[in-house]
Amino acid sequence: MRSLVNVIVLFPKQEVARSIRNLLVRSGFEVTAVCATGAQVVQRMEGVEEGLVVCGYKCSDMIYSELREYLSEEVKMLLIASRQYLDDCVYPNVIGLSMPLKGYELVEKTREIVTEISEKQRRRKQRPKQRTREEVRFLEEVKELLMQNNQITESEAHAYIQQRSMNSGVGLIEMAKMIKESLTYQN
Repeated sequence: MRSLVNVIVLFPKQEVARSIRNLLVRSGFEVTAVCATGAQVVQRMEGVEEGLVVCGYKCSDMIYSELREYLSEEVKMLLIASRQYLDDCVYPNVIGLSMPLKGYELVEKTREIVTEISEKQRRRKQRPKQRTREEVRFLEEVKELLMQNNQITESEAHAYIQQRSMNSGVGLIEMAKMIKESLTYQN
């Protein structure tokens, strides 16, 4: 179940943090860091859009709600706390697990969250990249050149660029640049 999801464990007591990390690792998760302070988590998650922080209600420098505000909206938090604290939790992307903690509940909830994040990443990668206006204009220009030089239709010119791009493993815009250079060189 190895994933590309950043999982960070945050507990002020290192023996608790290590126990949770060990349980998650034995269950197939990749824990990228074990931290004792919220500041360490913020530093580790800097520039990270998505991930999971497994933490308690309070660490030495902040409580979970303060940490939540420092993280990207897409970072999820698995808060392990007493029922009393969980009842007051109203933050988006904070999922609660009540104490006393049962190992199988932690593993299952972590699996749910990591699967959700992984699925979101997969869908985002499958979405076609939006082209800038300049890129669209450039593609149109190269298609025009191909149409003029080879007496072909616009759809044939597009298919030609696309096929060359796929065959060479180069992006469409990069291939269009290469085609334009070769056409310019020929003329």
